[in-house]
Amino acid sequence: MLKVEDLYSGYGKILVVQGVSLDLGKDQIISVIGPNGSGKSTLVKSIMGEVRIFKGDVYYEGERVTGLRTDRLVAKGLGYVPQVNNVFTNLTVEENLEMGAYLRRKSEVKAGVEEMFAMFPELKMYRKRKAATLSGGERQMLAIARALMSRPRLLILDEPTANLAPKVVAQLHQKIKEIKDQGVPILMVEQNVRKVLQISDYTYVLGSGRCVYEGSSADLMVAKDFGRIFLGLGR
Repeated sequence: MLKVEDLYSGYGKILVVQGVSLDLGKDQIISVIGPNGSGKSTLVKSIMGEVRIFKGDVYYEGERVTGLRTDRLVAKGLGYVPQVNNVFTNLTVEENLEMGAYLRRKSEVKAGVEEMFAMFPELKMYRKRKAATLSGGERQMLAIARALMSRPRLLILDEPTANLAPKVVAQLHQKIKEIKDQGVPILMVEQNVRKVLQISDYTYVLGSGRCVYEGSSADLMVAKDFGRIFLGLGR
């Protein structure tokens, strides 16, 4: 579904991501973890056309999409939930969902909204409330639901559980598993490391912009030298 080959990217002339490659297949949740400043968010922003790519390529469903604008990638079937500014706070919950359906026929939007409320019943009672009034966890659910309104074939999430309480993290991860089970593979940057290893199939660990480890999430979770791996110190 998604393949990144030897990617170098960054801001202006500053190189952040250095030689990173990854592969996401169907029916998978792939996690990207690492310390703060390791280049995780820059990697997904590079994939989604928000950061300059100096070298390397991005392929989606076999098509080279390196450097395409975010809106064109969404039109091709990539859903994206950034870490910040991922909802329209001055719009209602329902209006946010409708905004996510801008690529769909008008006749399909109402049914799509109800489908999201069925998937995220926590939001249904707030459908007429502005997103600014929602809790952090509810906003993240709304952001994911809005991304799903475009009916993506692949979903990219940038730290969806950042700064959320453990109970809310568990709820969101359960939703993410359900989305994958419905046939939408997921690439997810996370800082709740132990939790994401429980739901992901494969993990890439970044350190100082480079991939310092990749392998089965289950294997990494029980690795005795997990701390060294996470900090980019090797095995």
